Amino acid sequence: MTTENATQTPIKTPVLSANLYAQRRAAVARALGPRGLAIIPTALERQRNRDSDFLFRADSYFYYLTGFTEPHACLVITGDGRSTLWCQPKDTEREIWDGFRLGPQAAPAFLGVDAAHPMGSLDTELPKMLENREAVFYPFAIHQGLESRVAGWLNKVRERVRYGALCPEKQLDLCSILDEMRLIKDAHEQDTMRRAAQISAKAHVRAMQASAARLRAGQDLREYHLDAELLHEFRIHGSQYPAYSSIVAGGANACVLHYRADAAPIHDGDLVLIDAGCELDGYASDITRTFPANGRFTGPQRAVYDLVLASQEAAVAATKAGARFTDPHEATVAVLSQGLLDLGLLDKNKVGSVQDVIDSRAYFQFYMHRTGHWLGMDVHDCGSYVEPSELNDPSLVSVRKDPLSGETITQRPSRLLRPGMVLTLEPGLYIRPAPGVPEQFHDIGIRIEDDAIVTATGCELISRDVPVVASEIEALMRA
Repeated sequence: MTTENATQTPIKTPVLSANLYAQRRAAVARALGPRGLAIIPTALERQRNRDSDFLFRADSYFYYLTGFTEPHACLVITGDGRSTLWCQPKDTEREIWDGFRLGPQAAPAFLGVDAAHPMGSLDTELPKMLENREAVFYPFAIHQGLESRVAGWLNKVRERVRYGALCPEKQLDLCSILDEMRLIKDAHEQDTMRRAAQISAKAHVRAMQASAARLRAGQDLREYHLDAELLHEFRIHGSQYPAYSSIVAGGANACVLHYRADAAPIHDGDLVLIDAGCELDGYASDITRTFPANGRFTGPQRAVYDLVLASQEAAVAATKAGARFTDPHEATVAVLSQGLLDLGLLDKNKVGSVQDVIDSRAYFQFYMHRTGHWLGMDVHDCGSYVEPSELNDPSLVSVRKDPLSGETITQRPSRLLRPGMVLTLEPGLYIRPAPGVPEQFHDIGIRIEDDAIVTATGCELISRDVPVVASEIEALMRA
């Protein structure tokens, strides 16, 4: 595969610093205005069953501003640049059961915040901080019950208006500030994501080789066997958890977009689609590879695979600073549409030319998702897909009717790509049995996904430590 504008950079271990988080908090403070105040809680612990919780993961916004991973915590930033943390107090008995707590006394020096208090004082202290503020910012529609708590704190401020206290008149979504900050990854974030992608690539390699080895040995092969190989490789290299529930789909299951690894058998001759990535130090990776379970593509499988790979090459070539977010998708669709006609999956006598296929979205029968999404602390990371600098230009807004659903769609200018943005490039084809679909292609599901950092001249593919060319996959699986 030729990708002249795609490069690979050596992995380096970043040096973590409280100053990094302090710089981010200072940027938030500037955006709040001098009389603004922002409230950023961490995630809640969630009960799994009667006596067990789900594994805790800090809220992404909170972690982005603190680097703090303990539950039961909340950060407040004021427009004058001051940051205050509420966290669990030191408690010897609870620490015996649940583990070490940093505690309010040690938090300022360790995390670089200006002050810290025990979590139990939040309801008492926060109304005092809200007095005489113009606006309160917090993440909308993310933390269940937060809006009610904010309302309660503001009511306590209103109780003091007779004594001259002023209550904030504005409640604003903090996500509008933080999403723009998180969309451009700094050097530390990029290095962490490179390491996460490297670990995930090793896991995909391990699963490919395990698949071929088990079938060669005549052993039973099931989707959960390959899922176990992924999890082993994630953890052995220091990843804290999978970035999302891994998709391990054998045979026809690969045509189910959000299939989960289950107990289905994988047979000699099947294709296996694995969509899996680890999370490392708060940052996700997201890789998909499709490979023959026995290490050898059949003719029809190889034909479809090479088409998907060619469409990804077109997407890679379209990914660079100054391009639109939609450009890789449009490049993918053009290649896939031509290929569907060439393979006989679409009948040109019925659907017309390549442009007709694109305009009518006839390709949607086999390709029904977008070619990528933002990637970062969340696997589907935050950030607008519309260009903010062009929102107020009515001449750039168009209205069209979707040819399949008949829905009226208002289109606004797609986001301009900038260096430091990270997105996935993931074309696919999913061929279910249907009238007019040649039988040799039935139940073939193929997706190829890589993680790309936008650069000034192209993109850096950080997930290519696992092969993507069909012949290279076959050679790896023979090893």
